[in-house]
Amino acid sequence: MKKWSKLLFSATLSVSMLVVGCSSGEPPANNAQPPAANSNEPAPTPTEQAAKLLLLNNIKEPTSLDPPVGFDEPSYNILNNLMEGLTRLDENQKPQPAAATEWKISDDGKTYTFTLRDNKWTNGEPVKAEDFVFAWKRMLDPQTASQAAPLAYIIEGAEAYNTGKGTADDVQIKAVDDKTLEFKLAQPASWTLLMLSNPAFFPVHKATVEKDPNWANEAATFVGNGPFKLTEWAHDSEVKIMKNENYWDAANVTLAGAVWKMIDDTNTEYQMYQNEELHRTTSVPADLADQLFSEGKVYVRDGAGTEFYRFNVTKEPFDNANIRKAFSMAIDRQTLVDMVLMRKQRPGTAFVSYGMPDANSTGEFREVGGDLVKFDPAEAKKLLEQGMKEKGYTTLPEITLTYRSGTNPEKTALAVQEMFKQNLGVDIKLQKVEGQVLTDMTKQLQYQIARSSWLPDFGDPINFLDNFRSESPNNRTGWKNAEYDKLIQATYLEADDAKRFQMLHDAEKMLMDEAPIAPLFFYNTSLLQSEKVSGIQSSSLSYTDLRKVVVK
Repeated sequence: MKKWSKLLFSATLSVSMLVVGCSSGEPPANNAQPPAANSNEPAPTPTEQAAKLLLLNNIKEPTSLDPPVGFDEPSYNILNNLMEGLTRLDENQKPQPAAATEWKISDDGKTYTFTLRDNKWTNGEPVKAEDFVFAWKRMLDPQTASQAAPLAYIIEGAEAYNTGKGTADDVQIKAVDDKTLEFKLAQPASWTLLMLSNPAFFPVHKATVEKDPNWANEAATFVGNGPFKLTEWAHDSEVKIMKNENYWDAANVTLAGAVWKMIDDTNTEYQMYQNEELHRTTSVPADLADQLFSEGKVYVRDGAGTEFYRFNVTKEPFDNANIRKAFSMAIDRQTLVDMVLMRKQRPGTAFVSYGMPDANSTGEFREVGGDLVKFDPAEAKKLLEQGMKEKGYTTLPEITLTYRSGTNPEKTALAVQEMFKQNLGVDIKLQKVEGQVLTDMTKQLQYQIARSSWLPDFGDPINFLDNFRSESPNNRTGWKNAEYDKLIQATYLEADDAKRFQMLHDAEKMLMDEAPIAPLFFYNTSLLQSEKVSGIQSSSLSYTDLRKVVVK
């Protein structure tokens, strides 16, 4: 450990750090909450508040502001403020009425009927039930190729349509009238209302989308139904949003607007924060971490999500399970979070992160499931030797670890590279690419080891584990296991909560034993926030909500 301390401390000084977040352990003593506005000061007048924009960092360009296409945090944090689905999650992560005023669920738990409120698009036209029908079927259209589509497979006919085995007419979604939306599930799903708050289920303005396929690419053509409207978009630089007066609850939206910068360097971000060019950071600079944490200036909040490495099981040498397990077991995750990341994260000892409930919403799924991945260099060497013997290797093929550009992914890759050398005696190469390039490479299975992450779309472990079904578009490892597929499918059909969660635990154990992935750490939030700002809502299971923000 002493050797690692010196090695990784040196590495910490050589590359600046960007932390997306990871689940923390016991709340640290200096666990600060975002500073609240001074209650003794008078609230700003509407005129004063109108001149004050919230300044945030989005890290990078949104993949897309088209709901079924973006499907990542950089896109959905912005989109969550430009559009709105049937429900929104509150600060307690409970679904509340949003575009819908109310809903009814049939006795068998399959049919959902929503009543829409009176609301308008930013072009002044009314939001209709047909806009939801069109949007959801568009997400499921195989031509759209939306990564979010599997979320909707619980709707009857959805999977068949998306996989080319059915038609759009088979999907059981319909507009009863302009204000009434009805859909039918293939089987009861207790997470449905949570899922509907995900931006993938936002409506889109049908006429706009049909007229212009590129409608979501520029501010001038974007049409939304949310609390803010898109007014400027300087690509790869910044996005500006302003309060939408057409929004149904505009009277209670306190923020005049916001600017999202795109800064993918922690030191630059911190300097902008110091100069009041940003009101909030996405992380804490590594060289100032100890000081800022000890002074209680860092806001730390448990999150949900996992950073991990994928192994391409269709390419040598990771077509061998023992070799995959050896590489995973050679990663010292505790040292990684303590000496490299230094943000109070929990090491990734399985795939499903903290923040997910267990049966009947009692307890943590992760605590019940326990640690399924361990650090054991001696056992890792034995597994490597066994795997090499099975493959007939005297030496391993050349191995490359591919990661996306950014200080945190680079920091992690450098540390893991050294761990493989020290614990396995294996030298690997590193390859840095842009985020979209890496995504394309993993989709095409053009890699050996690749950096990846998963942020849950709703609060149920199935949203993690469904990713590694053989046919899931989110799999991207080439790993196929018929028993795993059967187990995941059975969880969708199981009505007994206790039995369903036991199936999920069994599936996770199978996934970790086959090791198509190597978990690294669980996400949390660790950032700095100006005392001039209050009211930013961003829970572990929902995207950033700026409706109640006040900027002093």
